[in-house]
Amino acid sequence: MSRTSEPLAVGRVVGDVVDIFTPTVKMTVTYNSNKQVANGYELMPAVIAAKPRVEIGGEDMRAAYTLIMTDPDAPSPSDPYLREHLHWMVTDIPGTTDVSFGKEVVSYEIPKPVVGIHRYVFILFKQRGRQTVKAPTSRDHFNTRRFAQENGLGLPVAAVYFNAQRETAARRR
Repeated sequence: MSRTSEPLAVGRVVGDVVDIFTPTVKMTVTYNSNKQVANGYELMPAVIAAKPRVEIGGEDMRAAYTLIMTDPDAPSPSDPYLREHLHWMVTDIPGTTDVSFGKEVVSYEIPKPVVGIHRYVFILFKQRGRQTVKAPTSRDHFNTRRFAQENGLGLPVAAVYFNAQRETAARRR
């Protein structure tokens, strides 16, 4: 396993959401223009309320990518019977730009963890061509592996995740 995907294995993203892969594209996810997502870091719900900026460092402008944001711990980490819950999907993203130039097929849904610490995972796939990815039918019981297989996406080219939990009154002070 490559060093760059090791934190994904430790956080059980590899296994619960995706299979072992080697990252080949640089992806940065930033909330509120200054909170960059790093594997395993915790972000407060107030920080993640607005859609993040996602930049892709692919080499080929002709390439197209699909971004998926999912919660494998819905509704709670101890009983994730909705695994996975789809929070966001953007397809047909040009290779050397940010996600806003892609086609948003599932709008951004604000993460609202109710019980426990949830992992929110951003997974990037390289498409075989433009307009080849079909929108999913539901946000609940989403399966990243199955979706990738059904749409011919193969293994991810990048992934990053953060943790979040419900803010209590004491934590907001």
